[in-house]
Amino acid sequence: MSLNDTLAQWEAEEHAVRARLSNEIGVARPEQVAGKTGMAMFEAIFSGELPAPPIGRTLNFLPIHIEPGRAVFQGRPQLQHYNPMGTVHGGWFATLLDSAVGCAVHSMLPAGKAYTTLEIKVNIVRALTDRVPLVRAEGKVIHAGARTATAEGRLFGPDGKLYAHATTTCLVFDAQ
Repeated sequence: MSLNDTLAQWEAEEHAVRARLSNEIGVARPEQVAGKTGMAMFEAIFSGELPAPPIGRTLNFLPIHIEPGRAVFQGRPQLQHYNPMGTVHGGWFATLLDSAVGCAVHSMLPAGKAYTTLEIKVNIVRALTDRVPLVRAEGKVIHAGARTATAEGRLFGPDGKLYAHATTTCLVFDAQ
């Protein structure tokens, strides 16, 4: 598939997701997620039943696809994400990758469980600017245990170029 074809496909997928997401930005109330598995929570977000998390609006990214053990996020690097050197700040890379690997883990959780990032390691291998119109972060679970889970992720452009990769360890605990 050519760069233009991939870019067109990614933009179409983003448009379809945005059409389904709630216009409400916020955090789900505990009673809205009680009894839901991680996957059921994502299904409720994608159907517009639950609000879209605010971090996506702040940093201009959104989930594109989530299935058990795998999460794909898409982001638009923009000037507002730049550091003083004129490239996208490493924190933007890290947040996008943390979302992908964390949600991959979250998708595996049974009802009544939650997680938090215990550690994340990000390797930025190429600078990123707004000349790259879209990037995708794909997270995949490596291990999902009762107390910890690990995942890995890659951040790449529509031309297949790798911009960063990451690994995470997440702490799994009983939801409050």
